[in-house]
Amino acid sequence: MVARLWYGLSVAVCVFDLDHTLIQTPLDLTAMAVDMRALIEAASGPLPARHERYRVGELIAYCRSQAPALESAAWDLALDHERRAMEAATLESGALAALEGARRAGFATALWTNNARALTLPALERLGLAGDLDLVVTRDDMRALKPDPDGWRVISEHFRGRLAGGTGSAPTAPHFSGRLAGGTPAVVVGDSWVDGVAAAAAGVPFIAYRARQADLDRWKVTPIALLADLALLPAWLEARGNGRP
Repeated sequence: MVARLWYGLSVAVCVFDLDHTLIQTPLDLTAMAVDMRALIEAASGPLPARHERYRVGELIAYCRSQAPALESAAWDLALDHERRAMEAATLESGALAALEGARRAGFATALWTNNARALTLPALERLGLAGDLDLVVTRDDMRALKPDPDGWRVISEHFRGRLAGGTGSAPTAPHFSGRLAGGTPAVVVGDSWVDGVAAAAAGVPFIAYRARQADLDRWKVTPIALLADLALLPAWLEARGNGRP
């Protein structure tokens, strides 16, 4: 049984992915992983052969366990890829409407991204998204990247502990009182199976935005909704908010 890690939240939370959900960037994770693998193999020899490509998170995990001296260089390489992508970032259609509408529907808003904080925050400010996010969780705040659910630990601790104690800068509980059908006080919105797997591991419902169905099927991700237009999210939340089916 999946652990319901959202229990005890002081407010309802709508959690968004960043790349290809709230913003569009040319970030190529495959190319990043190729470069990262080349870095590792140049220093420590070939990685074990396999049919699937190595992903960024797996290569970082390999560095930590097998080649810790390379981890810093691997992150520097990732940061370079991300910097070039963020410089070209544009606002995703419907992103502002989705954030503002989620708040009107009674949900606090959070960002959960594998990107670096040093690049994420300036991009959010430049694109006008920062003011509509109550919490930003980046890889600097997590112990592991998505699809690992550790980012949800940070989110739930923030909205459970800080708000319950009456401290912090997040919005107060009375305004953010939304619930989905069944009383669930949280939902994750993202474009990738990675977001869906992370949400499922945390026990949080997942809304897929323009996700590839083949990827969802392969990784056994079952969204509660499929959106082709992010601007439709607020209406979906309002229709199913406060326990309405």
